[in-house]
Amino acid sequence: MLRRHFLGAMAVAATAPLIHGRGASAQPFAGKQIRLIVPFPAGGPTDIVARPLAQFVGDALKAAIIVDNRGGAGGSIGADAVARAAPDGATLLMATVGTHAINASLYKKLPYDPVADFTPIALVAAAPVAVVVHPALAVMSLADLVDLAKRQQGRLTVGTAGNGTPGHLTAEIFKRAAGISMQHVPYRGSAPAVTDLVGGQIDLMFDPLQSVISNVQGGRLRAIAVSSRARSPVLPQVPTIAESGYGDFETAAWWAVFAPARMTDDLAAPLADAIAGVVRSDAFRSKLEPLGVVPTVLIRADFAQFQRRELDKWSKAVRESGATME
Repeated sequence: MLRRHFLGAMAVAATAPLIHGRGASAQPFAGKQIRLIVPFPAGGPTDIVARPLAQFVGDALKAAIIVDNRGGAGGSIGADAVARAAPDGATLLMATVGTHAINASLYKKLPYDPVADFTPIALVAAAPVAVVVHPALAVMSLADLVDLAKRQQGRLTVGTAGNGTPGHLTAEIFKRAAGISMQHVPYRGSAPAVTDLVGGQIDLMFDPLQSVISNVQGGRLRAIAVSSRARSPVLPQVPTIAESGYGDFETAAWWAVFAPARMTDDLAAPLADAIAGVVRSDAFRSKLEPLGVVPTVLIRADFAQFQRRELDKWSKAVRESGATME
């Protein structure tokens, strides 16, 4: 498990001064059309971060950024499409902790290398994973969930946005910590999973907070825990997994922009600077913070170092959970 106060540390990083590419011009992108591939369906947590980012960064670059949703295989289909694209700035990836930190250890074979096949541009946001249940389920807390799961002997259905997503791996880690079994139901993204949970087709979900918050606030779902070290400001009444009796339990989802490998500095620097300016803006913050997402920025070399640390952390988490995918 992630044992550092990830979201708190990232909030501090979001206020750190830029040290890369200061003063670089956005001119290389002016008048161009850029595809930002989101490797999950529309409406999910990655899409929620990507769409305001695309709008504001496009304005900053004087370019048109088009969001292209390509879901499937835990984000691998969309990530591979960017890995195979030319590094000319026309194709970018809205990556996740799944595509670029978890999948390398979780899957026995990936069609892309999360380091060698990409140019790291910028980390843009982070959020806890929420545990939510259908209101009809007689579960008001994690203790209730564990008790019911033990009585149901593996029949409870837990939906996630797909194999290798932070929700999936957080669920696997929690099941191991609690000594329970539940039936994993992977979807092609968060939106269809949330639809089925609201409709009562599955019993519960583990998913980044922003994809479920509106349904929680509307009473259509019940949140019983979040995976961050501290409670979320948007759901202050909901306890953390750690304070619910699971020690130092902490995981976080994050989102970032990557380009194909071998993008030149004259493209990567202005792109990273434009993204950093947007992430620090009040306009972007106002879009994400009400959803429980923390705008967070690290660019280029600093972001690359962060990714390497995350690969190590999640590799350990995957080994400890025993999770694996073909």
